[in-house]
Parts: sequence; C-alpha cells; structure tokens
Amino acid sequence: MSEEFRRSLKNRLPPMLPTRAPWADPSATPQEEEEDDDEEELADDVGEMSRRFSVRTDVSPLSASQFFEQALAVTPPGRDATFRVYLTPPTPGAAPSKTNPFGTYVIAHHGAGASGLSFAALAKEIKARAPDLGVLAFDCRGHGKTTVENGSSDTDLSRDTLVADFTALIEHVFPNPKESPSLVLVGHSMGAVPILAATPVLQKNGYNIPGVAVLDVVEGTAVESLPRMKGILGKRPTSFLSVPDAVQWHLASGSVRNAESARVSVPSYVVPIQSGAGPDDKQQWRIDLLKTEPYWAEWYDGLSNLFLTARCARLLVLAGQERLDRELMVGQMQGKFQLEVMQDVGHFLQEDDPATLATTLVAFWKRNTQVLVLPPKIGAPGGLGGPSVSVKHVGER
Repeated sequence: MSEEFRRSLKNRLPPMLPTRAPWADPSATPQEEEEDDDEEELADDVGEMSRRFSVRTDVSPLSASQFFEQALAVTPPGRDATFRVYLTPPTPGAAPSKTNPFGTYVIAHHGAGASGLSFAALAKEIKARAPDLGVLAFDCRGHGKTTVENGSSDTDLSRDTLVADFTALIEHVFPNPKESPSLVLVGHSMGAVPILAATPVLQKNGYNIPGVAVLDVVEGTAVESLPRMKGILGKRPTSFLSVPDAVQWHLASGSVRNAESARVSVPSYVVPIQSGAGPDDKQQWRIDLLKTEPYWAEWYDGLSNLFLTARCARLLVLAGQERLDRELMVGQMQGKFQLEVMQDVGHFLQEDDPATLATTLVAFWKRNTQVLVLPPKIGAPGGLGGPSVSVKHVGER
C-alpha cells in the first residue's frame, strides 16, 4: 500500500485519483499494480468518503460573469448545434499596427468532460496582464450549455465533427477574414486536435493565426494510456448530492486544485438528474465519456505531426515532467516549438495555476504578434456581432 494512500486514510481523504493526464506517468510496474489492488480494496471500505470530505473553503458556485464579459448563444450555418460562447473583448486603445489593425483573440477549446468555463480563471488573468488581448472560450457539443438539434448526437466527438464545429464557429463569429482579429488558438487535451486540424483550413481561408498552444497532451503517451481510460473513468463517482458537492469532490480528489476556478467551472461539468431540478439537487456528469470511446484514438492519432507542421509559432505547455514522444523530442531538439513545463499543477493546469499560464501565453503572443488597434465588442454596433453576424446574448429572445 502506497504511503500516499496511508496518508489519505489517516486524514480521512479519499484515495487520490490521477490529477495529471493519464499519459503523464510511465506504465505501472507489476509491484505498483499489486499495490493498486490493495488500495482499491481499502477504498471500498472508505466508500463515498470523497464526496463527503469537508474542505475548509467556500464551494458555492460562482457566476461566469465574474470572469467573462459576455455570454453568447451562437448557431453557425450548417451545424446542428447552438454553442455557448464566453467572451471578453479586448480593451480598445492599443497602438496602431499596419500589419493587423483588428486586434488579437485567444480562442480556447476545452478537453473531454470539461467546458469553456475551464478557461474562466485563465481569461481573468489574461485580461489583468494584457487588456488589449481578447479571450473567447466555448462549450463544444455534448458539454456545458451547448445544445444540439433533436435527433442529433450529443456524444459525436469524432475528429471530423470537432474540427467542423470549431471551424464553423470561428468563421461565423469572425465572418470576414480580412477584418478578423488575429487568432491565437489554444487547445487543452482533446481540444488540441480541433485547433490544430482547423489551423491550415482557417489560414487557407484568409485568417491570420500567429500561434497555436497545446496544453498537457502528448500523442505517444496518450495513445499508450488509452487501454487504461475505462478504469480511470470507472473510479469517478457517478453522481453528486448537489453542485457544491461536485465542487467539493473535485477539490478533495485533486482533480482541480484551485478553489476559485473549481467554483466557476465544475457547475458546468454536471447537470441535475431530475429534469427541472436545481443546483442543490442530485447531479450527474453532463456527458457520459464512456459513450465517446469510439473516438478516443482519433483524438490523438497524428497529433504530434499536426503540431509540428503548423505554419505558425508553436507552444507546448505540460504539467510536470511529462514524457515527450520521439517525434516531439526530435522537434524540440530542432527548435521547432517552445516548451514550457509547469510545476505543482495537475492535468487541468489552466485551472490549477491560471496566473502562470496567462503569463506564458501573453509572452508567447507578444513574441509572435504586434500591439494592435482593436475592434468594437462583439454585439456592439458596427462590431463583430453586427447585422452580418447572428449571435444572441444569453437571455435574449
């Protein structure tokens, strides 16, 4: 039995679930697997202790409005989904630039099981460091408050669907490439494949993409970990007593290590079990990730090549001493991308330490673009949400 598990029992903590990406650790040795079996037996005695663990912090939900300035409902033409978009526009007033007079946005795509609000704390930190840099995050299909038409699949997370959704959303929100802001695309975990696969498509259509950033995913070790994914998902609770209970579990298990971020993001990871129920009622996961198993392999297949062949600046941010696969190792030695390793964070590094990541992203942006004149807010007269763009502020009819 591991010392970590002994400590967790002593302190009446649950056995810790993996807080880094499943692929971040080398394959377990037979001895480690035997210890894991012992721990699982003892965990049965602990029961549902994790969800009842009392952390000495406020776990009440926070509103997205404290982190983003706007919430939009966007239905791109030809797509069967209405996407919840969270947005903080740039602050007007930056110095003019002849190379790109329309500003820059960070466009963030979350990973499986998360939502656009996993970037909420990061958006707040970016705004504090670079008011002239906008941030847009959204809930992909099957997640958060994004909805699909009747008869459409809520769990179709195939590569083709993710890329088509992402590309259509960008082209709808920023319909004129010649007047579009430049776009720094950021993808966490599963979200890496749509942003990387969409980059050449958007560039071909005339969009300016100075850089892409991939957060905590490496193809080689990700593919190796896929056989373990069912077991990892099977260790999670299937339901929670309430939304605060879900927040509490994420903090107690170490899945998210930042209480403020967990209070705004985790409520979007779950939904009431009973229709019409509220946040104080029993909750379940918003998406059943086991139903997405047919797509797991294609999320990561060819990911390293997509990253290394992107025709723009490249940034890879990892949690701890992640192993690079051979392709990335060679690319790093050839200086093909910037590698940053964050310490004391889990897989949701944008939630665990948003300040450090924001500093890294802002520096990456400044290195690869220029300070720009900025457009009006989306939805403002003459802005990106003007007559030519059909978006709705949440609550509008």
